[in-house]
Amino acid sequence: MDLVLNFQDWPTFAEGRLSSRCLISQIEVHGFIQRCLTAVGAKPHHARSLADVLVEGDCRGHYSHGLNRLDMYVKDIQTEICAVDGEPVVEKESAATALVDGKNLLGPVVGNFCMNLAIAKAREVGIGWVVAHGSNHFGIAGYYAMQALKENMIGMSFTNTSPLVVPTRGKERTLGTNPLSIAAPAKGGDSFVLDTATSTVALGKVELNDRRGEPIPDGWGCDPHGKITTDPKRVLTGGGLVPIGGSEATGGYKGYGLGMMVEVFCGILAGAQYSKYIRTWKVTDHVANLGQCFVAVNPENFAPGFNARMSDLLSIQRDQNPADPGSPVLAAGDPERINMKKCEEMGGIPYHINVIKYMNGYAKKIGVNQLLPCDKIVSI
Repeated sequence: MDLVLNFQDWPTFAEGRLSSRCLISQIEVHGFIQRCLTAVGAKPHHARSLADVLVEGDCRGHYSHGLNRLDMYVKDIQTEICAVDGEPVVEKESAATALVDGKNLLGPVVGNFCMNLAIAKAREVGIGWVVAHGSNHFGIAGYYAMQALKENMIGMSFTNTSPLVVPTRGKERTLGTNPLSIAAPAKGGDSFVLDTATSTVALGKVELNDRRGEPIPDGWGCDPHGKITTDPKRVLTGGGLVPIGGSEATGGYKGYGLGMMVEVFCGILAGAQYSKYIRTWKVTDHVANLGQCFVAVNPENFAPGFNARMSDLLSIQRDQNPADPGSPVLAAGDPERINMKKCEEMGGIPYHINVIKYMNGYAKKIGVNQLLPCDKIVSI
């Protein structure tokens, strides 16, 4: 079965068909990603930042935003459309806010800088709200929101993306998948972690199905004529994704509105590119100049007992009798914890063999000889 366990589709390891996977340790994947990036000119510490995010994505079950994305980052550096020199710079700030120029660096480099700054401000004044322009794709949004959990704070992160989503009643792709993440701490290390695109799914999930030669579920995307399709190629070649909710009749306008909200926080507030002005997905004819937003909130500045109430809120959901006795009610973040625990028990991350073969072939083309191992096959 697939290991994509997220808030949008919650399979468990006990469900689905058996398939063969390459089991690879986190250390091996992390090193491979770093080697590929430094081979094309990335600074070692920038390469580590990206490797951290991609491996975290895979461990959490978000395979569409992990190793599967490596070739995109490498291409951005190879074409020199993404910078490798310098560090993000604060252009304007107050006690609680900051505007950052990402200097066109790798997205995780910008994201880490901004989230650390937001957390530092929240320690001082209770909240930190940092927006950035001049950034690039930064991996899973949840990676940055979760940094606040380490400080017992609420974290939020948002980013705009290339236009891939057709708005309600429209035909043109004028919004990105525009993901958002909110992480809130509870007692004993527990937490609520919502990490979701504002489209029905992220494009990477469609790409994964296309790479595997599998159809996509009904309602993920539309063809060039705006008709719902299960053919991933039709979505990737002229079609588009649909907002959360799907059609207007089923509440798609809500996902459309959330996508617009992310655009307000990111492209508009940061003075970055936005909507149809952002470059086409994976086209490197000009810089991305993505807008991103990072927020940290210290609950200590508000009503006492936040963690206890948060734990109670989670328990109310989880402890109810489920509609299906075999499928307990979960809260956002639970599927990812299940996935991480399973990876720990297995001693590595189980990747689809086609993904490993593709990435190893790509690595050879850029002069990387120490490839990912394919000698440990598991059926899950």
